[in-house]
Amino acid sequence: MAEATVSKAVTWGLFAAWVANDLEELATMAGWSRDARPGLQERFPRVPEAFWERMELSQRDVTVAIGLMGGVMAAASAEGARTGGRSPFFRTVLVGFGVHGVAHLVQSLAYRGYTPGVVTAPTVVIPYSVWAVRRLKAAGITSDGAGAKAAALALLPVTVAGVHALAHRINRPRGRGARAAM
Repeated sequence: MAEATVSKAVTWGLFAAWVANDLEELATMAGWSRDARPGLQERFPRVPEAFWERMELSQRDVTVAIGLMGGVMAAASAEGARTGGRSPFFRTVLVGFGVHGVAHLVQSLAYRGYTPGVVTAPTVVIPYSVWAVRRLKAAGITSDGAGAKAAALALLPVTVAGVHALAHRINRPRGRGARAAM
C-alpha cells in the first residue's frame, strides 16, 4: 500500500502564499520603516539609536531580503512536493509561515495601525496555513508535535533576521572609494 501524500497545491501553495504576502511587503516595507520611525522613537525613547538605524530599510535591502527568503520558501516547497508533504523541512517552514501570519496581526495591534504584510496575513497566510496543515493531517502526515512547533518558533526569527542581515551585507558599499562616495 502506497503512503498517502498531498497534492502539489498544498506543497507549492506554500510558495504561492508566500509570494502574495511578500509582494505586499515589497511594496510597503521600505516606506513604512522610514515613515513609522519617528512615532516609534517617540513612543519608545529608551530604545538605542542603533536599533532605529537598523530598522529603517532601503528598498534595495527589502528587495534582496525578500529574494533570499524566496529561496528558502522555494526550497521548502520543492522538498514538500518531492516528498508528498512528508519532508520535516517543508512541515517546519509551513508551521513557521502560519506563525509569521499571526505575528503580522500581533505586530499591527501593538503598533495600532498598518504594518507591512498585515493585509495578506488574515486573507492569505493564515487561511492557507490552516488549510495545508489540515490537508497534511487528512493524509496522515502529522507535524512532529511540540518539538516541530518549537523549532518553527525558534527558526522563524532567526531566518528573518538572517536574511535581513545578509541583504544588508550584500548591499553595503565595498572598499575605501565606496565609503567616500556615500
